[in-house]
Order: sequence, then structure tokens, then C-alpha cells
Amino acid sequence: MTSDSTNVQEPPVRTRDIDLTPLQRSTTRKAVAGSAIGNATEWFDYGIYGYLVVYLSKLFFTFGDNEGALPLVLAFATFAVSFLVRPLGGIILGPLGDRIGRQKVLVFTILMMSLSTALIGVLPTFDAVGFLAPALLLLLRMVQGFSAGGEYAGAAVFMAEHAPDDRRGFYGSFLEFGTLVGFSAAAVLCTLMTLIVGDAGMMAGWWRLPFLLTLVLGLVGLWMRASLHESETFTADSTKTAVNQSALRALGTLFKEYPGQVLKLFGFVILLNSAFYLVLTYMPSYLSATLGHGVALSNFTLVIIQLVMVVIIVPFGALSDRIGRKPLLIAASLGFTVLSVPAVMVIQIPQFWAQLVGIGVLGLCLVILESSISATLPALFPTAVRYSGFAVGYNISTAIFGGTAAMINTALVGATGNVLIPGWYLAIAGLIGLISVLTFKETAGRSLRGNIVPGTDDAMRLAKGETLVGAGRSAQS
Repeated sequence: MTSDSTNVQEPPVRTRDIDLTPLQRSTTRKAVAGSAIGNATEWFDYGIYGYLVVYLSKLFFTFGDNEGALPLVLAFATFAVSFLVRPLGGIILGPLGDRIGRQKVLVFTILMMSLSTALIGVLPTFDAVGFLAPALLLLLRMVQGFSAGGEYAGAAVFMAEHAPDDRRGFYGSFLEFGTLVGFSAAAVLCTLMTLIVGDAGMMAGWWRLPFLLTLVLGLVGLWMRASLHESETFTADSTKTAVNQSALRALGTLFKEYPGQVLKLFGFVILLNSAFYLVLTYMPSYLSATLGHGVALSNFTLVIIQLVMVVIIVPFGALSDRIGRKPLLIAASLGFTVLSVPAVMVIQIPQFWAQLVGIGVLGLCLVILESSISATLPALFPTAVRYSGFAVGYNISTAIFGGTAAMINTALVGATGNVLIPGWYLAIAGLIGLISVLTFKETAGRSLRGNIVPGTDDAMRLAKGETLVGAGRSAQS
């Protein structure tokens, strides 16, 4: 840290779940719930846009040609814009969260994110106002992307700083539980609506309902977050350093003193986003459009995989508290590196069991990653720049490798005719992720306090006779 930071002579005191009072445990659960609902809202939005994009393309991007590919391309491009704006949100909102507090920024992000999404549900269409319609849609997607740029990082940091050190993996997994629930809820709602009212009904106006429902989620989240308080980790550490006296100074400190930590996070998120978007969003179109498998069978397979992931993500998060984050992250990264191509080869077989096995292998590796990232990534940075580091590194990597994954794979398969491209793409991403994970410090059970990078004081702790997860000693404190 800079010279005006606290020079820690003794390791920060760790918090254990068993030592929490009933009030502290209740506060922790409220913080986790308040964080998770933002994740669910964000991914509900992404899900409904993705499932309704066919209707949106015809309603907002007709340009006199409802049958050609241009309307759909423009609708997807508008979706991608939200990813391009995310880094700007991260660069502004992350340092702001280190300066004024996580809770205040999270109130802002969920309000703006849900309001911008809900307003899509009341937009006039191209037939009504011409080019103003797609322009307004683009503007709202930009607001949504900017807000999302501070949402996930802030929610993960807020949760991590409230959770007891020995159960941070367990509590953190609920953020990704919210992601999967929000995305799955969007899939179920849009599918059921299409079955009930049909394409004609959706085009007539029922497409608006899912977007409007986002406002309800946002208001619930706003109510939950408005009553939350900053963690003791933030309030105590922020008074002992001057590096976050302004948002600009926090950002400068991040790039001056922790560029390596940002790079580690950036590399890991390449794997995380490539895997998430290819397995859960690109795979249905790959199975049906590229391989010629049945649409219903393909969608049914993905629904089963997602439901299984929802069930097992929390147990995996709890497991990371017992054996450490690195063993699980290394296993998942190796899994993608070694098994992605064989899994995609199995998927080529146009039978249900083959799709279930192939996508199931990829889904298992993905859920292992997802289960501990909300506990792992905040611990890459000290308190004074924790929000900044997470938001900047995560969102830049997401903008480059998240929203583009499906587009790149589609283009490569089309250009080469090689249907194994997704497997090779995931294998390369897995290798990049593995290299990043190997540079991580083990942070399971470590304190997030003290304005130091968690895990860098292990030698001091061991010298004092403490027991550390993943440090060659018993995991029991």
C-alpha cells in the first residue's frame, strides 16, 4: 500500500461464524440476500432480452425488411452495447464505492438497472415513432450496462465483507445462485408466455410484461438494500488510509500498486465468461442451428443442466470453505482445458443422453467456478481498492470476452466448417484461467481486513500457531 496506509504489524483478527451473535448472523443474511437479488435482477434482464430478441428485432429494427437478417443482427448489436458500456460503469462506480461506501452505490445500481429495463416495456415501436424507437432502446441498454458495471462487483464485495471468514464461500455462492435463478426464471417465463399467447400475442404487446416485471424485482431489491449498513471491514479500514479519499485517487492507487492483481483477475474472468456464455447462452443455438439437433430437445437439455447447477452450487461454495478455493478452481480450469473438446465431440451425437453427458461435463466445471468466485475475487485486493479492482478488471474482461463469445464461435465455425471450435475455444480459455488461478493466494478462511492483500500474511499467522485452510495444516481453527 501507499505510505499513508496502515502498516500492519499483526495479522487482522479473523471472524468465525460460531462467534457471531444472533444479530450479527441476521445482518449477514440480510446483506447476502440484498446482494443476491441484484444479481437475479441483472440476469433476469439479460435472459428476457435474449429470449425475446426475435420479437424485439421485428418491433424495433424493421427498416422495411422483417424477413432479412439485418433486424436480428441490429437487435443483438444493441444487446452487446450494454457489455461495451460496463467497463465505464466499473471505472466510475467501483472507485466511488471505495470512496463513499458499497451500500450507497448498490442502491443506485439496482435502481437504475431495474428502471432502465422496465422502461423498455413501455417504449413505442418503430411503426409508431420510427428511428426514435431503436434509439431509445439503445439508450436504455446503455444505462443498464453502465449500472451493471458496478452491480456485480459491488454485490460480491459487500457480501464478502459481511460474511464470516470461515463461511465466505458458502454465503458467496448465493450470489451465483441468484444469477442462475434469475436467468432460469427468464427462460421459464418467456417460454410459458410464448406457449400461452403464441407469437401473435407476443407481437401484439405481451412481450412488454417480462420487462415491466423487472421493476417489481428492483423495488424489492431497493427496499432490502436501503436498510443495509456498511461492513465493519470497510468502515474500520477506510478510516486508516487516505488512498480512497477520492474516487480518482483510489483508481490511481489500484493501477499504480496492484496492476498484477488486476491482471490475474482479468485472466481468470476470460475463462469464467467464455464458459458461462458458451455453455448457457450459445449452446442452444449451436445444438439446433449448427448441429441440426431438435430445438425442443436442445432447450430441454439446457433446462435440466441449469436446474442441477442451481441445486449443487451452494454445496460447492461450502466445500471451498473446507478445502480451499484454489483446489476447486484448479480442478475446474483443468476440466475445461482437458475435457472441453471431448465433451463437444460427444455433443455431436443427436441423442438426448449424449447432449446431457457432454453439456453436463461442461456445466459441472462451470458450476465449480461459479460457486466460489464471489468469495475469491474480492479477496484479490485490500479494502481500500477492493471495489475498484474487482469492478475494473471484471468488466473490461467481460466486455471483451463475455458478450463476444457466441459471435466469435459462430463466425469461426462458419469460416472453418469445424464444429469442434467451441471445444477448442473453451480449452484455450481453460488454460488461461488455470495460469491465473495458479498465481492466486489461497484466501479461504483469511481475513479481508487490514488494508493488505488477503493471504499475504500466511507466514505470520502460521508463526503464531494459527491453522489455515490450504496451508498444509488442519483446516479447523
